[in-house]
Amino acid sequence: MYLLAFHAVRNASDLLRNAGFEELKERDTWVNKIQNGGKYYLTRNGTSIVAFAVGGKWKPTNPIAMIGAHTDSPCLRIKPVSKKQSDGFLQVGVETYGGGLWHTWFDRDLSVAGRVMVKTSEGNFVQRLIRIDRPILRIPTLAIHLDRQETFAFNKETQLFPIAGLVAAELSRTGSDAEREARRQEQSSEAFNPLKSPMERHHTYLVELVAEKAKVQPADVIDFELVLYDTQKPCIGGINGELIFSARLDNLVMSYCSIMGLIDSLSSASALDHESSIRLIALFDHEEIGSQTAQGADSNLLPAVVRRLSTLPRTSSGNSQESRNKTAELDGATAFEQTLAASFLISADMAHSVHPNYPAKYESDHRPEMNKGVVIKINANARYATNSPGIVMLQEVARRAKAPEKSEARGVPLQLFVVRNDSSCGSTIGPMLSAAMGARTLDLGNPQLSMHSIRETGGVHDVEHAVRLFESFFSHFTDLEAKILVD
Repeated sequence: MYLLAFHAVRNASDLLRNAGFEELKERDTWVNKIQNGGKYYLTRNGTSIVAFAVGGKWKPTNPIAMIGAHTDSPCLRIKPVSKKQSDGFLQVGVETYGGGLWHTWFDRDLSVAGRVMVKTSEGNFVQRLIRIDRPILRIPTLAIHLDRQETFAFNKETQLFPIAGLVAAELSRTGSDAEREARRQEQSSEAFNPLKSPMERHHTYLVELVAEKAKVQPADVIDFELVLYDTQKPCIGGINGELIFSARLDNLVMSYCSIMGLIDSLSSASALDHESSIRLIALFDHEEIGSQTAQGADSNLLPAVVRRLSTLPRTSSGNSQESRNKTAELDGATAFEQTLAASFLISADMAHSVHPNYPAKYESDHRPEMNKGVVIKINANARYATNSPGIVMLQEVARRAKAPEKSEARGVPLQLFVVRNDSSCGSTIGPMLSAAMGARTLDLGNPQLSMHSIRETGGVHDVEHAVRLFESFFSHFTDLEAKILVD
């Protein structure tokens, strides 16, 4: 399972490149680069990614079949100045990201991973993704003998700091004289530093471990964005191997299924020959904190990509220059709006499975079960973007889905979910994207337990369900879109 957004996007890029996708840059022109039948992807900030395949018969104003998901999960992030020490312990300052079940982070074998900005020998500053793959941190609970509270309560600012080791052990490793000499040399340097160096702001050994993973000297580590993660690996569980136990199922499962659904829909060499739509996935960062960032779903990322695609002249390797020029004369003033009006977005974010220990928390007629199919999420107050035409579309998509391997049973089962009237309801990127673009939208996700815990539970078979559903959506959207008539 990918560690966090940086690694998820890197691994997604690898999957797409291996499937024949070509990388684009937002800062470059796409004119004469985008070809009918071509496959492309681009990234923003290294934490969001958009990939698309252009139909062989696509032209401006034609629709786009889209799936959106997010790459981030609640976590603990190392503070800009993290060096702490108390009562003989080395500690690391962290801040909370998103709405995690923070009590689940106690007494876990933790380490760090993320992005490091380093200075190269050429004087450039580049990013390196690192992961320290051994436990180096732990947030210990207080013994029950010292505080017999019925509910586990703690202060997130003062009692959620992990320990990194013992002061005595670090002094023994470095030697106090050596440490003082290093500090003296740093202070005597003539170079002006607007900020204190990472070696001053963080524990020395932590920076050294980061530098080792980034394959640079500690002095070449300029800054980093590191988060904590549980070193326990994902595994298949349950008596019959039907469950997944892992961190970050929300929402890396739906991100993975989106990628594989797109790739599987292009498995045939002729998949795009008669396709008049574009097949697109967009995986965003920062959903867990509101999406209002440059790489979030509430940014211009997806609208900007759609606008650039909708106003490009149709090109292909087989078209003559005269044909391309004639097509380019098409009035593009409303091409963007026409494309969005005909397009459809699936917002794919994990859903809630019924919990056997808390059945009263669920609406009695809407209790999704694991491995029983993808969940359509509905909310009368528009916390989800689903409506009836979208449900019709998805049912037809599910009905046409290919049979899984070693089976002749076509189709993907679906489930429905609404929250109780006396319960709060989460939301997704669906409502904000549908409002920003005006595209028809439906919210769905695979059912899971322990959402936002450090360790979550999902169903093995639901991964296959979602991949086959998304493959069918891309393969059959063009035909179905013309048959579902509303406006």
